[in-house]
Amino acid sequence: MKKNLLAGIVISAALLYLSLRGVQLDEVLREFKAARYGDILAVVIIIIFVQVMRSVRWGIILSPLGKVDLLPLFSVSFVGFMAIVSLPARLGELARPILISANSSIGITPALGTVLVERVLDTLVLMVLFFSVLFSMPLPAWLVRSSIPLLIVTLILLAAMACMIVSRQDSLELLERICDRLPRRVSGGVSRLLHRLIEGFQVISDYRRLVGILLMTILIWLMNAAIIYILLHAFGIPLSPADVFIVMIVLMIGIAIPAAPGFIGNWHYFCILGLGLFGVPRSEALSFAIVHHFLSVGIVVALGLCCLPFSRFSLSGLRAEFGGAGDPRAAERAPRS
Repeated sequence: MKKNLLAGIVISAALLYLSLRGVQLDEVLREFKAARYGDILAVVIIIIFVQVMRSVRWGIILSPLGKVDLLPLFSVSFVGFMAIVSLPARLGELARPILISANSSIGITPALGTVLVERVLDTLVLMVLFFSVLFSMPLPAWLVRSSIPLLIVTLILLAAMACMIVSRQDSLELLERICDRLPRRVSGGVSRLLHRLIEGFQVISDYRRLVGILLMTILIWLMNAAIIYILLHAFGIPLSPADVFIVMIVLMIGIAIPAAPGFIGNWHYFCILGLGLFGVPRSEALSFAIVHHFLSVGIVVALGLCCLPFSRFSLSGLRAEFGGAGDPRAAERAPRS
């Protein structure tokens, strides 16, 4: 944990330096003063709506594993989203599986599988949006080259998940043979974890639910693009909707980098990088990045803090699921808090 935090701080510090390099702070302050802050309320409402949509979508992905009432679902989701922005190196991604396990009958590992499904579908929709605008404007070769492998990996992961559900027995036999090649002291635990992880992929075999989840995912990313579009116009930066999608994708690539808590540095640098593709001056881009980051992260943290008293965090469940991987009975012995 300490090594992850230190590495994240170093990465964030380097990117923050690159963000501030060559920028006159008086120009940034001038941009702050010139911004139209009347649009902020609309942005706040959309950000909250996006968090609600993400929670509902996760509830649908979880539904084959068990029913989760709305209050625990929202409280776990909001606290989990807060953990993603509050913990270094993307470690917060583990928070929702741990929390939902403590607040329902769903195990940590199957819940982790649902988070993996969620992330794969997010990436797939983002890549589809990216390639839908690719031919409408000239883009740097580095951006295109970095997106193609990401799309390929996403499609492979989605196909693998589908195969694991549709041909579950064959997939498990293949995984068993792979696990047999591992040292005996870890092969049993890895095999058990993979068996339970696959349980989280079940929603992929329900085509009606899957279509609904994809439509919700598209709406979520359209709303995220709308947030950027409204804020850009508040700062007098008139980009087209297609340009906004490119900026959003560059930003998402940036915050996927494991960095310090709060995405400090990587959020700002990749905002500047994305806006720079369309000739936006660095001072204007940095001003936008600071406000966009403050609102996006601040609202997520505020929602998480409001829901924190309603969530139960089970460290014993985490130890049983992962620390006791070699003992298949460990999870059953672990008490739920």
